[in-house]
Amino acid sequence: MTSNYSQQTDFQTSPERYQHWNVTYKDNVATIEMDVDEHATFTSGYQLKSNSYDLGVDIELYDIVQRMRFEHPEIGAVILGSAKEKIFCAGANIKMLGLSSHAHKVNFCKFTNETRNGIEDATEFSAQTYICAIGGACAGGGYELALACDHLILVDDGATAVSLPELPLLAVLPGTGGLTRLTDKRMVRRDHADFFCTIEEGIKGKRAQEWNLVDELVATSKFEQTVKERAEAAALKNGHYRAKKGIKLTPLKRLFKENEVNYENINVVIDRELAVATITIHAPAETVPSDVEMIYQQGVDFWLLALARELDDLVLHLRFNEPEIGTWLFKSLGNAKLVIAADEILSTNKNDWLLRETALYLKRVFKRIDLSARTILSAIEPGSCFVGTLLEIVLACDQSIMLDGQFEGENTGEAKIELSHLNFTAYPMVNGLSRLQSRFLGAPEFVDNLKQQIGKSLNAKEAEALGLVTFIPDDIDWHDELRVTLEARASFSPDALSGMEANLRFGGPETMESKIFSRLSAWQNWIFQRPNAVGEKGALVAYGSGKRASFNKHRI
Repeated sequence: MTSNYSQQTDFQTSPERYQHWNVTYKDNVATIEMDVDEHATFTSGYQLKSNSYDLGVDIELYDIVQRMRFEHPEIGAVILGSAKEKIFCAGANIKMLGLSSHAHKVNFCKFTNETRNGIEDATEFSAQTYICAIGGACAGGGYELALACDHLILVDDGATAVSLPELPLLAVLPGTGGLTRLTDKRMVRRDHADFFCTIEEGIKGKRAQEWNLVDELVATSKFEQTVKERAEAAALKNGHYRAKKGIKLTPLKRLFKENEVNYENINVVIDRELAVATITIHAPAETVPSDVEMIYQQGVDFWLLALARELDDLVLHLRFNEPEIGTWLFKSLGNAKLVIAADEILSTNKNDWLLRETALYLKRVFKRIDLSARTILSAIEPGSCFVGTLLEIVLACDQSIMLDGQFEGENTGEAKIELSHLNFTAYPMVNGLSRLQSRFLGAPEFVDNLKQQIGKSLNAKEAEALGLVTFIPDDIDWHDELRVTLEARASFSPDALSGMEANLRFGGPETMESKIFSRLSAWQNWIFQRPNAVGEKGALVAYGSGKRASFNKHRI
């Protein structure tokens, strides 16, 4: 089994390479227009007509949202619209979905969900309010894109409608959070939502506004001016949050080999027989500047930001390009004191926009790890630096193994871990809880007591007693226990593992975000494999052929 690196999915792009979006900036307002090149498809066999989208379109959108936060902190409002006449967006391209593998469909939906969550995160935490200008047909994933915005303005032209027609047309669900955003974000009444999701033609005009499917209905003659005014008002409201100048997100330095991936701060080695990717994260090579101005001069080379970007790219690479590598084994290496020093800078300067955005980015990346359908393990050895921010990875793992003592013949000192303030507040999961709160759901007082351990270097026995690691074998048993764990994981059904892991990772309360991934995505995953959708006579296959879908009528 080998990986075809000539046909990798690459998530790195830049404005000069965009093929599907127009982005303009004026003072404190940005405008993003969807202008999909129907011939510039991610793969062959379809055209992106009517502003429909595939993974390539969404990779560009993700890049736009990221750059808006880091390169343009002066922006307080973003207008999301279309450059095409009488069409906003027709949603995910149906022909593309019909031709895609099951794995691609699922990963595509997950990535587009994460991108839309990123838009909502930018509105909530970066004060970049997204306003959607819906002029023309807005269907399926197009309306789901609109739903990610804070304020939806619909042109009242007698023709423009919003719709979620996936169920009646394709026998699938609105895969990028549409159902959940209707009920949990827009608070649409259940009976209204039920009707809306079972009609093909959608809803327009006054009813769309009355049912809270949009926020505002505006005549054609006043539409453009109204959108402008709403954006300017939002930007003005967010003015206190702004910085005058951002930093440029330069290309990542990466090297891909058949069984290796190398970044400046992360190295990955793939064992294809065991289906394991060993991911080693390196501490900063030198002391991170304590002066904020010097961090600005470093820009993307600031260690925590560089790490976030590399880890983000790596997770997406492994999801899409290494689907058979079912276990990610995290290790770390380097000076733990330098990691803690970087944490202190992030913690004490949390009101600075760049450091705040760095922490928010790390939060999103850790969520992406949580949401990946892979077994996540960590091995904490002498020389490791799983402290503070890097300890989040250990807390995200399904199991963590920490060496008790040293390896015979070595004099590197015991393996240690350490909590920082950031472990308690900075990096919530999709369920709204910190990983420590999720770990100790039945004993919230224990989390409060753990705050007394901040700054203490904990050995294996201490870490186990505090419930921070799973097992602490000594050097005699270390290699055997790790090997047995990896071999066992490789022998299990990947489907059953994915289901088990996703259920166990997100205990406690539900949020809109957790519902989207743990509930809606799970059902979509199942439906994507059912003959009613993807069978020879399924709706997704029959769409556009002139043939009617044939359904198995059993409800199970």
